[in-house]
Amino acid sequence: MTTTAKPLVAIVGRPNVGKSTLFNRLIGRPTAIVSDIAGTTRDRVMLETVWAEHAFILVDTGGLDLFPETDIWQQVKGQIELAISDADVIVFAVDSTTGVTPADVDVADALRRTEKPIVLTANKADNDRLATASAEFYELGMGEPIPVSAFHNRGVDDLMSEVVKSFPGAPAFLEPEADLKLAIVGRPNVGKSMLLNAIAGEKRAIVSDIPGTTRDSLDSLMQFDDWSVLLIDTAGIRRRGRIESGIERYSVLRAIRAIDRADVAILLMDASELASAQDTHIAKYILDDFKGIILGVNKWDLAGEAGLTQSKATMQVRERFRFASYAPVCFTSALNGTGITNLLDTARQVYQEWTKGVPRYDLRRRVMGAVAEHPPALSGRRSLKIYSVAQDATGPPSFTFYVNHSDMVHFSYRRYLENTIRGAYEFRGSPLRMRFKGRGE
Repeated sequence: MTTTAKPLVAIVGRPNVGKSTLFNRLIGRPTAIVSDIAGTTRDRVMLETVWAEHAFILVDTGGLDLFPETDIWQQVKGQIELAISDADVIVFAVDSTTGVTPADVDVADALRRTEKPIVLTANKADNDRLATASAEFYELGMGEPIPVSAFHNRGVDDLMSEVVKSFPGAPAFLEPEADLKLAIVGRPNVGKSMLLNAIAGEKRAIVSDIPGTTRDSLDSLMQFDDWSVLLIDTAGIRRRGRIESGIERYSVLRAIRAIDRADVAILLMDASELASAQDTHIAKYILDDFKGIILGVNKWDLAGEAGLTQSKATMQVRERFRFASYAPVCFTSALNGTGITNLLDTARQVYQEWTKGVPRYDLRRRVMGAVAEHPPALSGRRSLKIYSVAQDATGPPSFTFYVNHSDMVHFSYRRYLENTIRGAYEFRGSPLRMRFKGRGE
């Protein structure tokens, strides 16, 4: 089966040209930290978004400069490396208020060698004078500069029209047909490659005690009972602040793209270092992409040394992952080959939950009954009214609630509605996509 990978768009530019502001404008919510201090973004920010019915992954590369140096060129070098490696389209952002700088020229020279589609945008063009003055960026030799003001939402449609035109028309990869696409993700050195080998029954990935051996995603097609399973092994995702320049950055990005390709992701943890902060960080990548999730505890052969029992470890994992209380916990020892069958059985069950549909009439009856039992709280003179609900998609299970004022849905009431649905239909291991549609929306 031929599958088209979502294009990846990287926003590149020297510090303080407004990359994060542009990122926030394009995804429609403030996810990246925006500040006037150059180099504020300290973490990678990647999200899927849609523009003119084109889904793509947007990257704010400012977050890749984890170790800024005094030389501006050193600050942007990692961004260029990322763009060369993985981006399908590069948005080269410059600052209309400063004009062409030597750093802009350096970035342009490096980007020109990538042979990737590049869209030049002159940000901070907040008025007609600055928009006209942006013509000076022609001297960078990157084509027509598109003046925008990400802050004031000027020219963004023109920019994205050019970006969408540059998307690759051919499928980015050929993927064999499989009943289940299963990604294995986690921190470095938790045994992902060894687990893949144990599942596949043969050596298909390099196994090493050196953290980060796997530098790219590796695919293996296997048969489990009457199911075909595509296993996607990924590079380890390091803690924030510890991602080194160059190849480590590419590994993280490819791991996130592997999650995007998967139906279900196994978040693999080390029994000797259970449920770390970085594990929860990776879990949020999976849930943000609405993929099925399994919390896997590997190296269970070491549990005795750590004084762990399965009940104690499960309690510890549940406490750390309260935001994903519906995720099953599985215990494996890739070294000894134990727990593999249960893990694959669980992955199959999670996939079935992830693709499950529920009867519309029964859904509406249960949800409206819960609303009648506990109506939304009043907010001043306004009150939230819920008229109906429907499941409009599977994989992930997606629900649309028809209301009078979508802006009045409090997160606690949203959680109450989700708990109502889970209480009736479970959806074990699957996040729920819940949308609230007001009148006229």
